[in-house]
Amino acid sequence: VERLETYTPENRPLPKIFRLAKKGKLDAGIFKGATINTPSMICVEDYIDALTWADSIGGVAGLVDISTKNLAAIEKYVAENNDWIDFLAKDPSIRSSTSVCLTLDLTADEIKQFVALLEKEEIALDIGGYRDAPPSIRIWCGSTVETADVEALLPWLKWAYEEVKGK
Repeated sequence: VERLETYTPENRPLPKIFRLAKKGKLDAGIFKGATINTPSMICVEDYIDALTWADSIGGVAGLVDISTKNLAAIEKYVAENNDWIDFLAKDPSIRSSTSVCLTLDLTADEIKQFVALLEKEEIALDIGGYRDAPPSIRIWCGSTVETADVEALLPWLKWAYEEVKGK
């Protein structure tokens, strides 16, 4: 608290939303729910809406259930198509049920084409694997994604694979 009240960095303006001191004194209102600005209130309302939604589907257990069902849909698909697609994490016990990473029977350049094709067709955005990961794709399967949407994506993966592989 003393540092907040006594230190002001030179030539570094601080956005109002990050200021914890006002006129050389700790702004205690921030810790009591005082409105800082309109964006902060929008963030609070969004957070309240998210918590209300999460509660309506069963809380944490409901959120985990959706993610688990999404992963199960992909596991089924991979089992039926394992000649060209597989999990990056071979051990099911360490697989993420939220950011599902998959390898394809494609070169790194072909995977880039695969990703670009899905983006061009507006089927999947930001599906490319992590920059430091082996060549792969990743599918967000967190609780904000409905299982029906994951299932709708899966045939498009085969289509994109065949388009790229056939070139």
